[in-house]
Amino acid sequence: MNELDAAGIRAPELRAAYTGCKRINAHHGRTFFLATRLLPARARPAAHALYGFARMADELVDNPEPGSDPAASLDRVGTLVDVVFDGGTPDDPVLVALADTVRRYGLSRELFDAFLKSMRMDVKPVEYRTFAELGEYMYGSAAVIGLQMLPVFGTIGPVADAEPGAIALGEAFQLTNFLRDVGEDLDRGRLYLPLDELAAFGVTRSLLEERRPDPRIRAALAYFVARTRAVYRRAEAGVPLLRPESRPCVRTALTLYQGILDEIAALDYDVLTRRAVVPKSRRLVVALPPLAAVWARETFRGGRRLRS
Repeated sequence: MNELDAAGIRAPELRAAYTGCKRINAHHGRTFFLATRLLPARARPAAHALYGFARMADELVDNPEPGSDPAASLDRVGTLVDVVFDGGTPDDPVLVALADTVRRYGLSRELFDAFLKSMRMDVKPVEYRTFAELGEYMYGSAAVIGLQMLPVFGTIGPVADAEPGAIALGEAFQLTNFLRDVGEDLDRGRLYLPLDELAAFGVTRSLLEERRPDPRIRAALAYFVARTRAVYRRAEAGVPLLRPESRPCVRTALTLYQGILDEIAALDYDVLTRRAVVPKSRRLVVALPPLAAVWARETFRGGRRLRS
């Protein structure tokens, strides 16, 4: 069944808005998009809308239009979010889908305010001294994404019980991105790896900016990879608290994103001049079995409905 039909999305404008968000997800979020194919059809449009909104805001900061002011652009997005939570529908396709998702799942305004706050923190040159300092940024940039997705995944018990796992899920993915993108982030004037942690290995920002092999950098990155794997373990502990039909999506995403850490290690931690990418063949090996199970389940149910 078409996922828009499964979600009960009938209005043409709304269908077009969700379809646009799906295209954004498919184009920019290959791993996340692949994982969303494992969600129940009715839940996929909401995942696309949340991704589309996050990507839209992120692009305003990371790849601003020539001559534009990222801070002012984020303020305009904040005004559109005001419209959403005042009960209106903004004149922007991504926000049209987001408004519908917010209302369907009762998402909290605080999650979007925290997200935009972290996006504003990226406008100026970035560095953090400790993980505690980084934590404020990561709450808005990563933890809230997990919390936004939690009602879409659904839980088998109180939502509060599943929130720590959802927070860890967002943080694990974000930390993985930090490690994969060290070189790209330096180009943008950003360094998310805490300076005090780097200093323990004799690594400074200026040493990283030299972009040459160094055993101190390898040791520091190996430490960060190990630390990130511990966050994945916390996220994995929360999977059994989700509704059964959502677990394959989350488990697959966890496996694929951890594969990026494996690729970083395979590159001997050279993330300053190279980009760690999980090969398409590995992504398919991980995702095809659960995708086949979802296809069979939905095909069987669809056939049963047609015969009834």
